[in-house]
Amino acid sequence: MNFKKFILNRLLLSIVVIFGLSIVIFCIARIVPGDPARMALGATATAHALETFRVENHLNEPLPMQYVYWIKGVLTGDFGISTMTKRPVIQDMIEFLPATLEVVILAAVFLVLGSIFLGRLAAKHRDTVLDAAIRVFSYAGVAIPGFVLAVLLLLLFGYVWPIIPVLGRLSHGIVAPPRITGMYTLDSLMNGNLATFWDAFLHILTPALALCAGGMFQEARLVRNAMTENMGKDYLAAMEGYGVPKRLIMNKYLFKPSLIPAVSCMGMDIAALMSNAFLIEVIFGWPGISKYGMNAMLAKDLNAISGVILIFGTIFVVINIIVDIIVAYLDPRIRLGGGK
Repeated sequence: MNFKKFILNRLLLSIVVIFGLSIVIFCIARIVPGDPARMALGATATAHALETFRVENHLNEPLPMQYVYWIKGVLTGDFGISTMTKRPVIQDMIEFLPATLEVVILAAVFLVLGSIFLGRLAAKHRDTVLDAAIRVFSYAGVAIPGFVLAVLLLLLFGYVWPIIPVLGRLSHGIVAPPRITGMYTLDSLMNGNLATFWDAFLHILTPALALCAGGMFQEARLVRNAMTENMGKDYLAAMEGYGVPKRLIMNKYLFKPSLIPAVSCMGMDIAALMSNAFLIEVIFGWPGISKYGMNAMLAKDLNAISGVILIFGTIFVVINIIVDIIVAYLDPRIRLGGGK
């Protein structure tokens, strides 16, 4: 199986997964205890208003027909009206999603670069004090939940050592850049405002570190263990015996195959960053889609909840496709064997 067919198979499978996810989300939204019309309009709504709402939203139709109407709306970007904000859900997601993506992207960069750096460093200096120190920090990083680390960072940089801002997206007095993407760092760069970019970047640091720490240390262990295990392979000893430079052996023939198990876990952890951001955004007062989703759950806003979960699920599937492609590139046996 060539690489194009491998990618095509993954894309087709992902479409099936997203379709199944939409069915699950719809069913959960419909079996939640309570009358959707009453939950949307409140306890003081009249019977006429409730019946009008049911007719307008096809709630009197059979469930299969309700799903058809719902999925047609989703495919056109219509997730319904949020009972919490009284605005279209798609409008809320356009407003809040960029803030979460801004944190998640930086957290993903920290996760990938930090895990590779620490793993390579520990493998290069295996069985030394440095290797032991990295492993101890790795165990601690995996054991401490992200929201606990978030509180510790908030206390450290907010009260004990206030060298960087820890709450919100911008400091008081800093004007938000003109909206282009919704990401303050990118928008400020596109407008040539370096002061706003730097302030926005400093605000992202602590949420991103709290979000990625557990995954970063876990992947560092995987990189370190894979590299130390592969160091004993015969082909590396043969290359060293033939006089191949040690730097070339480390960077190409040892590092590349050692990345395969770590990349698979990195993809899962990066995809999970969106869902793990719920408590992180609440702790740091970050106005992102995860905080919006949590408020929607507390308000029993079914339209908003369905929209947020579907967006998260789609992002998760897309990241998994990207990871499959990267792993297939690193290991030709996967793409040539059809991913068996």
